[in-house]
Amino acid sequence: MILVVSHKTYPMPDDPLYQPIQVGAAGKAPISPSWLRDDEGDNISERNRTFCELTGLYWAWKHIDTEFYGLCHYRRYFAGQFIFKEKQKGIISAEEIDRLMRRADIILPRKRHYYIETRESQYAHAHHAQDLRVTEAVLREICPGYLPAWQNMLRSRSGHICNMFIMPKALFEEYCGWLFGILFKVEERLDISGYSDYDSRVFGFIGERLLDVWVETKRLRYIEVPVRVIENEHWGRKIAAFLQRKIKGGRD
Repeated sequence: MILVVSHKTYPMPDDPLYQPIQVGAAGKAPISPSWLRDDEGDNISERNRTFCELTGLYWAWKHIDTEFYGLCHYRRYFAGQFIFKEKQKGIISAEEIDRLMRRADIILPRKRHYYIETRESQYAHAHHAQDLRVTEAVLREICPGYLPAWQNMLRSRSGHICNMFIMPKALFEEYCGWLFGILFKVEERLDISGYSDYDSRVFGFIGERLLDVWVETKRLRYIEVPVRVIENEHWGRKIAAFLQRKIKGGRD
């Protein structure tokens, strides 16, 4: 199953492989009776403002039992690499996933390259550097074996983003236990009371970085798949904002 996280009405793939889930659903009317919701049973739906798509990931971890798990966004999907049938609209199929998983432990999106920035400096310019410092302190305390990969991630000029992946059940359960164990500790220690709405999405941002840390430390074999974006990503605005942050310097 691949979860398609969304907070609003949006056309979804006509394929049983893809299951839409309404994230941040707590206190809101259902988008569709066929969609899952992240506010039922054991959930962190009310923290969607700070955890973003990870509230849907947490819900799946606690409530869904399936052979493999994937996560994508209502506007971003793993592209079909070998089969481009019209009915699939160019997004990855179950047959392709099965073929790829025979050669790898996990499927990840193609890396984003920052070129003139390390991931550490990019984060400090775009968000708050203290987020990284607190996360590193938590890693040092509860799982120091992951620190070498954490440092490698900070020095890297590329990485897998958007918290997108496809992996089998055993890895998924291990990953979620590790990820949320760290994020909940960081949440306890990090003061975000003065953060903007954008920077308040901090635990989703940290989750993106931690995925690479986990994959490297576990020495998982991965295959990268291009991401198909349904809407215009407005790269002109993104590049302008990136350069503006670079010129102004970090937040702290």
